[in-house]
Amino acid sequence: MRSIPPLANLLAFEAVARRRSFALAAVELHLTASAISHQVSRLETHVGVRLLERSAHGVRLSTAGEQYLSRVSGALSAIASASDDLRQGVSNSLYVHSSPSFAALWLAPRLRGFAQAYPDIAFNMSASPSHSDFTLGQADIDVRYGIAQWPNLVVEPLFLERIVPLASPAFIREHRLRRPEQLLEVPLIQSNVSVVQWSDWFATNTDKRAPARFSMRFDRAHMSLDAAAQGLGVALESTTIGAGHLAEGKLRAIFGAADAVQVKAHFAVYPARHTKRAPVEAFLRWLHDEAAKG
Repeated sequence: MRSIPPLANLLAFEAVARRRSFALAAVELHLTASAISHQVSRLETHVGVRLLERSAHGVRLSTAGEQYLSRVSGALSAIASASDDLRQGVSNSLYVHSSPSFAALWLAPRLRGFAQAYPDIAFNMSASPSHSDFTLGQADIDVRYGIAQWPNLVVEPLFLERIVPLASPAFIREHRLRRPEQLLEVPLIQSNVSVVQWSDWFATNTDKRAPARFSMRFDRAHMSLDAAAQGLGVALESTTIGAGHLAEGKLRAIFGAADAVQVKAHFAVYPARHTKRAPVEAFLRWLHDEAAKG
């Protein structure tokens, strides 16, 4: 069996890393600051790497410590959740992880329907740009965004998305936007992590090159959509993820659907063994049914 550090060492490290203080971690774990320091030192000896940088100004994580924390905290959370379920007699639990914008703009507004259809399933959801580590038991299903390159996992595309320039009605009227080339004359909003970039859209729809500079940059689709809704520029985003903004009239597709770049970029990802659990099967069935509605 692989060498696993003592749980007390891991708990001490996680508490110090989260609170950036030995004293606060000591209060949380009902130990002395000295005891917490010894626990962390033992962990560093066990892994052979310096995890924390100590100074007169406080505590900060080393680069290795940052990477270790991202995995350890998920594992500890999984252990805590499994223990809570067992203690409370919950056997029908489901843990879903998702990319942030999908969780906030697409999944959350639909969860009432899932809860009504499956009232006996204890649903748990987390969201972050980092993918779940299935080897640590962090999630049953991970809804990921990006290019599907995840070997040894089941990868199911959810829907075809149309990526188009979106802006507020007032912005479109003010700048009299009618032709794709006019976008070079107005502020453009960049989504840094989007699988479709402005360079792709311009290459598909014009003989012009995308600008090298953008008025604003964001690493979340919902932030780009909100900025465009405020009239700060034009966002290049999915009409599926931005459906709420479009339905409320906060945004409009400037040129309609004819200029869309189409992609499949959201996927339900999970180990094949997870489908042996009824809650996982139920959620996947519901998820695909909802995706098929458009």
